[in-house]
Amino acid sequence: MHAMVLNRIGAPLDWTVRPDPLPGPGEIRLKISACGVCRTDLHVVDGELPHPRVPIIPGHEIVGRVDKIGAGVSGFEIGQRVGVPWLGHTCQVCGPCVSGHENLCDNPEFTGYSRDGGYATMALADARFSFPLGESGEDAALAPLLCAGLIGWRAFKIAVRGAGHVETLGLYGFGAAAHILAQVAVRQGHRVFAFTKVGDTANQAFARALGAVWAGSSDEAPPEPIDAAIIFAPVGALVPAALRAVRKGGVVVCAGIHMSDIPSFPYSILWEERQILSVANLTRRDGVEFLRLAPQLRIETTIKSYKLAEANKALADLRVGAFDGAAVLVP
Repeated sequence: MHAMVLNRIGAPLDWTVRPDPLPGPGEIRLKISACGVCRTDLHVVDGELPHPRVPIIPGHEIVGRVDKIGAGVSGFEIGQRVGVPWLGHTCQVCGPCVSGHENLCDNPEFTGYSRDGGYATMALADARFSFPLGESGEDAALAPLLCAGLIGWRAFKIAVRGAGHVETLGLYGFGAAAHILAQVAVRQGHRVFAFTKVGDTANQAFARALGAVWAGSSDEAPPEPIDAAIIFAPVGALVPAALRAVRKGGVVVCAGIHMSDIPSFPYSILWEERQILSVANLTRRDGVEFLRLAPQLRIETTIKSYKLAEANKALADLRVGAFDGAAVLVP
């Protein structure tokens, strides 16, 4: 197999040839047809997540075909199209797992971070944490749903639960996750307000094209108080900005796995029962729900495709926001 491997934190990925991996008990092997490039991959490469495992193959938005099945696996067959997300394995015995919060497992494994991921031509996956994808849709277009889509969906559910009622939804950072969630929200009857980098008029136009009723810079106030805000950009300074934008009893959900420090802010913008919540990973239930919902809502991903060997360029382009939507590696 071929892979782009992170051998040293902060260094470019290296093109590498490895023996084809063999699935162990409970695992399936995929021949990869597409892998999304996520901002979390940048956090892995930059060493912003604790206890990194190197060498590691990044990538956790994997779409591929099963080509070998390990012992004890049922429910999958050779040639079946499957998706593999960020949460790659949980212990199933710790407190969070047995209480229905496997996304908070005490001993998890994460695809592309603590177990090899999808910047490769093959990957192994825990069959229990792999999603059948059916045959509708192109492989590259489906890849961003496996993280950008899933984490957006979980963040949206938490926002609705926290705020009680969400008619107006603010999205801070209009990248891969927001461009998917905006479509979900609009098609379910919500009004979307998009907040981008200061002066990013192109991305604001992109948001309006996807149905946002307003789009502006993150330092602007929306034209009316919003019910809930979801922050996808890893910028701590957006938390107080979002608190100022939400109504009394409104919710601010931090949807990134890593964020710069949140600056101090006056208690007055948190008062009146506003809430700050965070999202960690996802559960398999989230995956099943969203992957069933996406085709019903006719969600379309905007992607920029790169060859596998161009993974470093894809990461660099993601870092500076050089494209709309999501980047996808296509071996």
